[in-house]
Amino acid sequence: MLVTRGRNPSASEVITQLVLNKELRGRVLITLGMLLFVRLGIYIPVPGIDREAFKEFIQQGGQLIGFLDIFTGGGISTLGIFALGILPFINASIIIQLLTAALPQLEDLQKNEGEAGRRKISQITRYVALGWGLMQSLVFALILRQYAIESLSETAFVFQTAIALVTGSMIVMWLSEIITEKGIGQGASLVIFLNIVATLPKALSSTIEKAQTGDRNDVFGIIVLLIVFLITIVGIIFVQEGARRLPIVSAKRQIGGTALLPTRQSYLPLKLNAGGVMPIIFASALIFLPITIANFTKNPLLIQAASALNPSSANPWPYAITFFALILGFAYFYASLTINPIDIAANLKRGGVAIPGVRPGSATSKYLSGVQNRLTLLGGLFLGSVAIVPAAVERATNVQTFQGLGATSLLILVGVAIDTAKQVQTYVISQRYEGLVRQ
Repeated sequence: MLVTRGRNPSASEVITQLVLNKELRGRVLITLGMLLFVRLGIYIPVPGIDREAFKEFIQQGGQLIGFLDIFTGGGISTLGIFALGILPFINASIIIQLLTAALPQLEDLQKNEGEAGRRKISQITRYVALGWGLMQSLVFALILRQYAIESLSETAFVFQTAIALVTGSMIVMWLSEIITEKGIGQGASLVIFLNIVATLPKALSSTIEKAQTGDRNDVFGIIVLLIVFLITIVGIIFVQEGARRLPIVSAKRQIGGTALLPTRQSYLPLKLNAGGVMPIIFASALIFLPITIANFTKNPLLIQAASALNPSSANPWPYAITFFALILGFAYFYASLTINPIDIAANLKRGGVAIPGVRPGSATSKYLSGVQNRLTLLGGLFLGSVAIVPAAVERATNVQTFQGLGATSLLILVGVAIDTAKQVQTYVISQRYEGLVRQ
């Protein structure tokens, strides 16, 4: 993608477009409407459960339950039909994208079949999400059976609860796809964004209460944590916005018989974090897969692995190292999906454009691959550090604002906000250029 200097739309221009542009206004309203439905589903209760008894279980659940509750916007603690939220779809997306890199048939569908291939991939992802959601629903129903009201048989309760939960999960997936196709932003990311925002008031109020009632050590810990979080936000913005601009030159144009005029100077931007916020979301979801599978299979090795990966365990290092490695791995994985050096080099050569000092063709491809690998390593290491360090500070200060997942929450919040704002800006710019063409 070639980029020349241009002016980003101002805030007033974006607001004007939101008010005057019917299509953009419609997209925003669709997005808000679908997100409202997602929130309402959280409060539609799953029937047949003793909620007072389950409330005690939630309070003793520690960081694992806290993580799941954050990603579902309180769906776990309220036991709504949307309790599983978007997690089955996220897990299915992880599985399909990994299989796409491993299976030539799926890779061909994604890269060579165009829009029809991508629709086929989406359909396969939905089926996998349904299967995964059914498995998670059964696991959750088996956990909840000890809190079932006495009038229901165990079999009837498990069946009823599993059907309610998997149906709710599929509805959330459908609503998120509507946002992606007809709204603004990436639907699954916005659902997670909304769920995290919904848990903020409770988390912040508990932190303020601790600051008011605690001793000096508690107050000092909260101040330190807030400073770390502010630094984290700056770091997130740096990683999300950072890019290496490679200067490119195009063939000179001959005017008349002798004069040579260079084309307008351009550059090729390679992002520091090509995957955006998705490496964090996928790493957060994937690290808890062993827990789901262990609960379903009762395999001793998986149970041991799940225990080691619990962020609230006495030894946090297995969780921290695994989480860091997953973030780094998904950063590389998404960079490989987003950027294809061979295609970029071919397009540059076809357009008579070259990178100064680098021969067109395979040499350009190798150069771009090397630059992107170095950028991804730097961005992945920084992203992993930003995710791990605040959690370590939370443990050290004993201020568990987000149940040990404050950094992950911040990364997702800031990342999704930046990505969505960019999509709105892109839409406004496209409308501006369409207006110029019509004139």
